[in-house]
Amino acid sequence: MGLPKAAEAVILSWGWRRRLIALTAGASGALALPPLDLWPLVVVPMTVAVWLIDGAVGVSAGRRFRAAFATGWWWGFGFFLAGLWWLGAAFLVEADKFAWAMPLGVVALPAFLALFPAAAFGFARLIWPQGAGRILVLAAMLALTEWLRGHVLTGFPWNLYGAMLTGEIHLAQFASVVGLYGLTLLAVAIGAAPAVMGTAATPAGRRLPALLALAALAGLFAFGYWRIPAGPSPVVAGVKLRLMQPNLPQDAKFNARNGEAILNHYLALSDRATSPTTPGLQNVTHLIWPESAFPFLLGRTPGALSRIAAALPPDVTLITGAARAGEMLPGESRPPIFNAIQVVDDEGVIVAGYDKVHLVPFGEYLPPVLDTLIRRIGLSQFVAIPGGFSAGNARAPLSIKGLPTAAPLVCYEAVFPGEVSVRGPRAGFILNLTNDGWFGRTSGPYQHFAQARLRGIEEGLPLVRVANTGISAVVDAYGRILASLPLGVEGVLDVSLPRGGPITFYARLGDAAFLGLLLLFLALSRFRAWK
Repeated sequence: MGLPKAAEAVILSWGWRRRLIALTAGASGALALPPLDLWPLVVVPMTVAVWLIDGAVGVSAGRRFRAAFATGWWWGFGFFLAGLWWLGAAFLVEADKFAWAMPLGVVALPAFLALFPAAAFGFARLIWPQGAGRILVLAAMLALTEWLRGHVLTGFPWNLYGAMLTGEIHLAQFASVVGLYGLTLLAVAIGAAPAVMGTAATPAGRRLPALLALAALAGLFAFGYWRIPAGPSPVVAGVKLRLMQPNLPQDAKFNARNGEAILNHYLALSDRATSPTTPGLQNVTHLIWPESAFPFLLGRTPGALSRIAAALPPDVTLITGAARAGEMLPGESRPPIFNAIQVVDDEGVIVAGYDKVHLVPFGEYLPPVLDTLIRRIGLSQFVAIPGGFSAGNARAPLSIKGLPTAAPLVCYEAVFPGEVSVRGPRAGFILNLTNDGWFGRTSGPYQHFAQARLRGIEEGLPLVRVANTGISAVVDAYGRILASLPLGVEGVLDVSLPRGGPITFYARLGDAAFLGLLLLFLALSRFRAWK
């Protein structure tokens, strides 16, 4: 079937066939995401999206909006269902408590998220032009609603459409200019360009959008090849990092009865010799453990701190994730508990720390508006801390002896474009401690790592990432993986710290370039030559 026939079939489809086409086309977009990263397949969902909106007809603007909205919902539902199915694994960690609620994560969340592309389809239909200009309208509306998805109700910018291009490292480099939201504009426009080849009336009308899309793609590749240096990134002198990936089963990790055994495992693994010339911790300057490493409060467990001090050679510093208790407030029944990064010196003293600011709704806390209702039906947050975690006051730099200033990100914080920057002088690297053990050997940990890696490209900073079950890695400022431990293995990784690259346009101005591109796309969509 040629493109004109395919376009006709989609545009004229109706009823359940139309819904099935939209669902399937949206789901195909997940193939362009990690771990498969089949980025050329971006053309399938985006091209079909244009034809679906073409077919959203009605005698009034309101009917056209409703028709496009409904179609966009099915398209988005397919995309999010196929891209987020792995969330169901978290409900099986404590299956006796949460398995019954699995549909809420696997089906209800995609159904809610689908409202964003539904709105994009609907509003795009209201200003839908003839000819190639409609590609730019679709790109602008989808990118705008993706920005909203990243900010509304604390935001959930997981698997933005621009992520379909970032599996190819050269294409990902343009995020240093426009960020992931800007890449979303370009991914949609490039992917949707073939739609006009199936509907344009003239040969010139069919060729021009495709040629422009190919030119844009070539430009992205060229920029990537120009930006990535030919040689390896220079490293920070005198720094030797050891990343420890314990691969601890999530069902055991937060059981206080296993606290001593867990600490024994960490200390033994951390001191493992990795080669005849690397005898344990003797040649290490900084040891790094993952998020929420202990089923107890490290700062209130002096025995654990004493054992850590005994294990650390002189001048070796431990950086670890840990729950931290704050000061008891008047009228409260318990102190606030923070999901923190803590820095422990060779004497067992906690000398610095950072409290996670952007918490995971339903995972680390229950939204206050829904708290009573959710508890009434028997749900709680996944993390077994009464009342959930409290949020830190503000994103702040983390000073660690012997290292450049770190921009700390705990787990989920790494998925938010533009939230890496901290107050004060520019950080020297991104420190991301996480625990993806909730999601097993699924697509989730690969997607999470890809997003953390992209934050480094956006900011021009290297990434040091330590994950309980993987993927732990050190990545340079251009997204090149220098060393890594794969998902689902236990081990340690000895690696130098790469230096940061030049400050990027995105690090300076954030989403300003995205906003400019968005307005430009809308303006160009009205250009007569497109018709």
